[in-house]
Amino acid sequence: MAQLVRVQNFNVSSDGIGAGNDADQSLENPFGLPGPERLFGWAGATASWPMRTDPGGSRGLDDYFTRDYARNIGAEIMGRNKFGPQRGPWLDDEWRGWWGDEPPFHTPVFVMTHHERPSFTLSDTTFHFVDGAPATVLEQALEAAQGKDVRLGGGVNTIRQFLDADLVDTMHVAVSPLKFGSGVRLWESPDELLDRFHMEVVPSPSGVTHHLFWRR
Repeated sequence: MAQLVRVQNFNVSSDGIGAGNDADQSLENPFGLPGPERLFGWAGATASWPMRTDPGGSRGLDDYFTRDYARNIGAEIMGRNKFGPQRGPWLDDEWRGWWGDEPPFHTPVFVMTHHERPSFTLSDTTFHFVDGAPATVLEQALEAAQGKDVRLGGGVNTIRQFLDADLVDTMHVAVSPLKFGSGVRLWESPDELLDRFHMEVVPSPSGVTHHLFWRR
């Protein structure tokens, strides 16, 4: 079976915004948005949310997508902005991501950046810092995934780069019923992708609308 490049459980507002502008991102607000939890709260409310510490949680459609996040994923690609708030050359190598000593990826992670630094490992996740075009980085990630799929983790600009390079096979975007007005947009309208993708839109009782895309 061919390896796929998948966007999983990516969250945007109804006006297509998935992150704030660079100037708005900080240690206190990684997404750079007012109330970013409103974007991904649907996943946190499910029974399968991996950071759940109490019993319960919702079942059904949202829970299915939460469980599907890690299925057959062998590597992740993310942008520098998802890895941390710093821009430009690294001042040192102390910053090791937002996720503590147990990152949620459990695979090799390729961080796209113009400023490379040594790889490091936390638990069962190794972070590699790579400077290259999307196709070049994808080639490395596919090899590291050892036959499994590669998840394109974001942020918005990274997903757009891979869409523009026609390297995305399937995509799941959860659209929340709120507007931010300004920020980094994944799209003006999801219909922009219909020249290359089939799309199915499935509303959830939680209020989010799941947009599923697969190649034509």
